[in-house]
Amino acid sequence: MTIFKVTVAKGDGIGPEVVDAALQVLKALEKKDVFSFSLQEIPIGGYAIDLCGEPLPAEALDICQGSDAVLLGAVGGSKWEDKKYAKKPESALLALRKSLGLYANLRPVKLFNELEEASPLKEEIIARGIDLCIVRELTGGIYFGPRGLRNNNQQEEEAYDTELYSRKEIERIGKVAFDLARKRRAIVTSVDKANVLESSRLWRKVMEELAAGYPDVTLNHMYVDNAAMQLIRDPAQFDVIVTSNLFGDILSDQGGTLIGSLGMLPSASMGLNRRGMFEPVHGSAPDIAGKEIANPLGTILSAAMMLRLSLGLEHEAQKIEHAVQRALKNGYRTADIMNDGMQLVGTKAMSEAVIRELN
Repeated sequence: MTIFKVTVAKGDGIGPEVVDAALQVLKALEKKDVFSFSLQEIPIGGYAIDLCGEPLPAEALDICQGSDAVLLGAVGGSKWEDKKYAKKPESALLALRKSLGLYANLRPVKLFNELEEASPLKEEIIARGIDLCIVRELTGGIYFGPRGLRNNNQQEEEAYDTELYSRKEIERIGKVAFDLARKRRAIVTSVDKANVLESSRLWRKVMEELAAGYPDVTLNHMYVDNAAMQLIRDPAQFDVIVTSNLFGDILSDQGGTLIGSLGMLPSASMGLNRRGMFEPVHGSAPDIAGKEIANPLGTILSAAMMLRLSLGLEHEAQKIEHAVQRALKNGYRTADIMNDGMQLVGTKAMSEAVIRELN
């Protein structure tokens, strides 16, 4: 029997609730004498700060490095906002991505037919379809460049954050996007700000060079401000979007609006090997933590991505995705995607509805 080692990092806010829901789905998938999941939980984020003073303890990182995949909830909250940068809950994510070499963040944005009423877009836009994937560079750019506080010649306080990209970093994320596009509709849209930023000019140059090796894939360029507008005006034009850390962070949250809720968006962070980190795109939402109203579907769909990309269980990944769609078709809705005529359920009840469809 194959035993898959999965590190579980529930985190803060609604993280424990949505991760527990996903774990119940994974447990329902286990097959006697075929495969099972060995789960080991680690503290991360604000919870870890309260527990041991560090957002990512060294022993927790060691456990992640020895696992087949990491399933993450969410980190952060107002409780820890006064911490210095190195001690903020979110710094755990940056350190984890860097240490595990997770440089490619895949964020699929797909509108289920059953949730068309939850999207704020006009019917004629929705009718053209929403099915795209944002490929976000994850370990470079302004989030990792030199930063600091200083006084200028007039002794005024200044703050700076540096957008820094190497050719190697751009090439490797570009290859992920082009390879993914070959499995989809063969269109890559590279999003940058090359009319202003030198880093974006190198980004665009490298993407053009990569495109020469993918004659079967169409490459388009788009400035980030235009891309934000086009995602609302005509999302059907996009297949694979590849962009920097900062731009990808912003645009993928916009993608949650397109399909009705951030609670529906899964993501995968991958590197050179199959081990990845899988998490919903939404944040920790401390204002609704403990109220049993959080949408677990983004986390459940993230678990499906984990099965597919890290554990090689394509059939089981598809089973989860189909079960989510059938649960929605049967009318089950959490508060963030609720509409008239549907059945309002909580976090646990929604995961139970998915499990019933698995069976």
